Amino acid sequence: MSRSLAQSRPLLNSLWNQPSRQCRRLLSSSQGPQARRPTAGNPAPSQRYQPLIQRRFKFKTVEEAKSRYRSGVSCLALITACRQIANTKSPQPFSWKAGLLFIATGGGLLWYFEAEKKRMQRKRIADAGKGVGRPKVGGPFDLIDQYGKPMTQEDLKGKFSLVYFGFSHCPDICPEELDKMARMFDLVEAERPGAVLPVFVTCDPARDGPEVLKEYLSEFHPKFIGLTGTYDQIKAMCKAYRVYFSTPSEVKPGQDYLVDHSIYFYLMDPEGDFVEALGRQHSPDEAAKVILEHMKDWKGQLRT
Repeated sequence: MSRSLAQSRPLLNSLWNQPSRQCRRLLSSSQGPQARRPTAGNPAPSQRYQPLIQRRFKFKTVEEAKSRYRSGVSCLALITACRQIANTKSPQPFSWKAGLLFIATGGGLLWYFEAEKKRMQRKRIADAGKGVGRPKVGGPFDLIDQYGKPMTQEDLKGKFSLVYFGFSHCPDICPEELDKMARMFDLVEAERPGAVLPVFVTCDPARDGPEVLKEYLSEFHPKFIGLTGTYDQIKAMCKAYRVYFSTPSEVKPGQDYLVDHSIYFYLMDPEGDFVEALGRQHSPDEAAKVILEHMKDWKGQLRT
């Protein structure tokens, strides 16, 4: 409606500055060049119309009427202008451009809040193992890799690490999980080359020496890191990572046996702190997505 009033403003100004047709006729009859000379039986028009002017416009003189109508507007003209304003179509309050802008803005805000919500959930998961009174996952260790090279927790710092506990004589579970780990690693490596270390820790050090691990892990991925050591060293690391494992008692030399152990991938951040445990409920694509999202949340520098 404000736009319609602005469009009609010139019309109102012109009507305001023009006297009405009736008033112009009265004024011209009193002062025009054709005005007759007053006589006793034929008074001057100004005198003849004086009662009408005083009765209708409540003015004492014609001069006051002229002055009034030069600066005023007649009721009829004002009513006509108002009707024109009322009949003027107002612009559409909601255009298709405004609709598209509204949808785009709403979609952007929805995407932002969903992304922020997921980020806060990941942060809560990552901070769950760091709170006071909670058991810490991870810690120092002193083992050797499949090449006989000593390796400690400090060697994993500066990059994310994906740690899995198993044993080479596992008939089905460990091969499936290591195939899954290889797929996860390749997906992450394609997005963030060199940002994560895939680590396999044996729970059966009596049979899994460096040479055995080297041959075993080469079947899954050439970049896998295998760790082994003494029984006490492996037991200490499993305890630090809250990993359960159990070997049967009274095993005779050369006898085959199975080792019961936890089945999780432990994601550790570049400072050696636990981030999240990825279980069998995660597909390789889902697990890789979780790892990449945690990497995106990381604000520090990664070791090259």
